[in-house]
Amino acid sequence: MELKTYRGDCHCGAIRFEVDAAENFVAQSCNCSICQRIGFIHLIVPKNQFRLLQGQNNLNNYQFNSKVAQHYFCKTCGIKSFYVPRSNPDGVSVNVRCLDIDQNAVVIEQFDGQNWEASVEQLKHLT
Repeated sequence: MELKTYRGDCHCGAIRFEVDAAENFVAQSCNCSICQRIGFIHLIVPKNQFRLLQGQNNLNNYQFNSKVAQHYFCKTCGIKSFYVPRSNPDGVSVNVRCLDIDQNAVVIEQFDGQNWEASVEQLKHLT
């Protein structure tokens, strides 16, 4: 599969990154407690397909529940543009809403994060 490089950032621009993904990728919308509140749309890729270009020192890390997921937020604007997901700790989940792309062209699947244990197998293949 041929990969395309997408650029993204947080709201204030302090955090900048690149991610390699298929040209016509499918993203996931999750209904878990955190994703539902912040509107995170997931593009999960292997770690070697993600590059943080700027802002390492401007990231805060938030963890809850199992403390496996690493939720990174910009210290300045508070935007969560990417994180290391519990479902794929060998990958990175990028917030599609933070990418410089046509948001209307993205295919979005629903993921039942409220029933995470029963649904997680649907995400394992992504990394």
